[in-house]
Order: sequence, then C-alpha cells, then structure tokens
Amino acid sequence: MSGALPSTNFQAINVKSNQITQVSVSDSGRSFRRQVAGQRWSFTLSFPIMSRSDFVPLMAFIIKQRGMKENFTVTFPSYMNAQGSETGTVSVNGAHTAGDTTITLDGFAGDGAGRLKAGDFIKFSGHNKVYMIVSDVTSSSNAATVTIEPALVSALGNNETVTYDSVPFTVYCENDVQEFTARNSSNGSPLFKYEIDVIEAL
Repeated sequence: MSGALPSTNFQAINVKSNQITQVSVSDSGRSFRRQVAGQRWSFTLSFPIMSRSDFVPLMAFIIKQRGMKENFTVTFPSYMNAQGSETGTVSVNGAHTAGDTTITLDGFAGDGAGRLKAGDFIKFSGHNKVYMIVSDVTSSSNAATVTIEPALVSALGNNETVTYDSVPFTVYCENDVQEFTARNSSNGSPLFKYEIDVIEAL
C-alpha cells in the first residue's frame, strides 16, 4: 500500500533529525569523528482525541501499510510551510552532483532578502529526500544559491522543480506494532487517541 496519510489534523509534531556519527576517543582525550550513513527525518505525529468516524479511516490506512513494510507520504499542515516571501515556481538552475550542499535556483517571483529562510524544508521533483535550508535566501535577477543540509543524496538535473510549501515526506512506520486507545465519552460515544512514529524512506 502507498498513498498519503488521510489526516493531517495533528495535535503535535515531534521532528527529529537522525544522523549517525561514529566517535572514538583516544587515551589523551582526542576525539575522531566520521559520519557513516545518510541523514533521515523522523516524526512522532500526535492526533487529537477523535470520534470513531474520524479515527477509523486513519487506522485502516495504517493497517494497510503492513507495519514497517510500505512507504507512504505525510504532508505537514500549512503552519509548517516556508517562512519566506517566495510565491513563484522555483526550479534548479544547472546540474548538481550528489554531495553538493549549495544549489543554484531560479524562477523566484521577486528579488530581495528572505525569499526562503533557514529552517524551511524543500524537496526536488523526482527525489524522495527532503532537505532543510540552513541559511536565509536572498535572490537577485530571480535567482539565488541555496545552502541545504544534508548534502544531496543523488544528482539533480537542470529545471527540476522545488517544492517549498506542503512538502510531502515519503515515510514508513517505525514499528510493526500499532496501538490506539479507546474510551467512552460522558455521553457514551467512543473516543480514540492515536500517535504514530514514522521515519523518512530513502
């Protein structure tokens, strides 16, 4: 099963950046560090208490994912959209290789500071990976260089489009066991509480 999580009415989103670093420390206290795996985002998505009619489609979708087996997409609510003033159709300007952290973009709707801002998520068309902008973006002649983390995991082609609002994360469940809490309300109607942990699929 794939598809998109059918509800994004999250009560809370706990965002985690997972980056594996191997560290060894010598007897003198000197440390040696190297990173051995790619960065991935993971999230705890907490839903408000729901009626049965609101909860059942969500749980049915999760059960169809067969635990950790299948990938699906999660799109954050609008309050997690880009913070900057950009409204244009932004695209990659030129080719970029895996490992790059500075990406040239064009197609900005205007010029000036704060078109996109540090902390904004972006995604390139045809790629599963989501990146974070780590420095505010100033455009000139409708173009700019954007600094991202982590480094590109695969090459970018010219004119690949950039999503900066309603960025879809491709994820899978972090656990094979899914559970929910049900209880009766004061009027006897069932109420459900649900929280799910997901991690980015690369």
